[in-house]
Amino acid sequence: MVGRGLQPASPRRILLICDFLEQIARARLVKESNVMKNSKPLVFLSCVALWLALIQPSSAATFIVTQTSFVFTPSTMSIAQGDSVTWTNKDPLVTHSSASGTAPASPNGLWNGTNHPGGTYIVDFTGFAVGNYPYFCTFHGGPPFNMVGSITVTNATLAAPSVSITSPPDDTRFAAPANIALTATATQVGGTITNVQFFSGTGLLGSVSSSPYNFTVNVPVASNYAFTAVAMNNLGAAATSAVVNVFVETNAILTNPLLTNGQFQLTVNGISGQTYATESSSNLVNWSAISTNLAPSNSFNVVDPSATNATLRFYRARQDL
Repeated sequence: MVGRGLQPASPRRILLICDFLEQIARARLVKESNVMKNSKPLVFLSCVALWLALIQPSSAATFIVTQTSFVFTPSTMSIAQGDSVTWTNKDPLVTHSSASGTAPASPNGLWNGTNHPGGTYIVDFTGFAVGNYPYFCTFHGGPPFNMVGSITVTNATLAAPSVSITSPPDDTRFAAPANIALTATATQVGGTITNVQFFSGTGLLGSVSSSPYNFTVNVPVASNYAFTAVAMNNLGAAATSAVVNVFVETNAILTNPLLTNGQFQLTVNGISGQTYATESSSNLVNWSAISTNLAPSNSFNVVDPSATNATLRFYRARQDL
């Protein structure tokens, strides 16, 4: 979210301030006639600088409401005049909508947009009066789904919340499949936290509406995961946590054995960005390290230069949790 700045001052107020500054300068000219030639430009430049400082426009913010499992998330939010709201349909098969009004009556005409799976619908609240605006899904607003929400338009401002993922720590490793417990902390000065959403990359995993902000994600496939948390306050302002990288590991597969020029080469098939320790053994009991590699891709080659000294040798690629 982009924070809001000062509202522009009126031209009349700027002129009054400039006139006041000029009167001060003229009073000094009576006592210090030797600065007369330099004072007028100084007053003018002061007024120009003051004008530029005060006419900076306030920045509008964009807020996200997801439509999934027949629920608006968050279902209520407060925004300022001039902000916009984007409804995003996360359901893969179901069409939703956002229509102003109270279900099950017909939409009142302020806005009405249909979202097919994966679609978005945006409403700009510039010109909307301060007040509460209920809305509903025209397809699922009545029983049994009762898919409804509301937006409160206000002129109030509030600093963005702070949020961080406290567990698991960055660079944690799990064996696949894994159930990963995500824990976040979120705080808001002068307001309240209304919702914390958890993401893997850009994909929404789920949301929690009250503390403690815990969410468990099932990860059946070995890969690299980047988790973030997004906290929203009671005025709809949002903040995103730092990324927490998690590595879910599984056994590597060794292929393409090749003996050339007295050196043995094999291919390690794993996951790019994960670390593999390649080892050799003559008896499957005692293992010796050959190399440790940060995989540059999902497959890479490892060479054992001492293979000519052994009549029988076994190889493995190990990952440590």
